[in-house]
Amino acid sequence: MTDRTGRCLCGDVRFSFRGPLNWQGHCHCESCRRASSAPMTSFLGVPDGQWEWTGKTPATYESSPGVRRLFCPRCGSQVAYEADQFPGEIHFYAATLDQPEAFAPTFHVFAAEAVSWLEIDDDLPRYSGMLGTPKISG
Repeated sequence: MTDRTGRCLCGDVRFSFRGPLNWQGHCHCESCRRASSAPMTSFLGVPDGQWEWTGKTPATYESSPGVRRLFCPRCGSQVAYEADQFPGEIHFYAATLDQPEAFAPTFHVFAAEAVSWLEIDDDLPRYSGMLGTPKISG
């Protein structure tokens, strides 16, 4: 299987991964919005052991207890997310992929926190919080 790759804006922080993904989805939580300065963000969950840093290692910011956001220390691009509540995987930002068109989301989480002015026209399930919380639609 061919490696899939991604990078930050300046190209210093690079990563690759292979194999099946754990999941692909969109997050609307306030924390992700503020970290990315965007109305929502999109992630893919990659199992540990299936990915590696191929450029410089990112810097880490602990945004809340047990939650780490990884970013390029040179250009500031967010590249990944790790959390104690998701052991055994890393979450890469879909927009950092070298081939972002390969991203195939299957859900929205924290839809209850979505900004009111962002209109999304898809039929993906929308969960009020994390996966497994009540669905809002879909």
